[in-house]
Amino acid sequence: MRKSMKEIEEKFMTQGKFTSLVEQRVKDSNGLINYIEAVASVCEEFEIEVETVNKLISKPLKDKIKWDAQQLNYMKRTSKGILNL
Repeated sequence: MRKSMKEIEEKFMTQGKFTSLVEQRVKDSNGLINYIEAVASVCEEFEIEVETVNKLISKPLKDKIKWDAQQLNYMKRTSKGILNL
């Protein structure tokens, strides 16, 4: 039996779908989970290797992750360096 396009799309993770899942995870946590933790959580749930997730992270999501990293002192606040995701 042939699968519909919708069934096929549901099996693949897209950048938009990944971003939505991460955003929803942060929102649902009421401030308990930051974007870095949300990315790790979504990767774990959908069995995505963290090392390969870069292509799924949108520019706005990267900016939010960078902000979290600066707040947690994982990178300098004034750094113009690139966050390697």
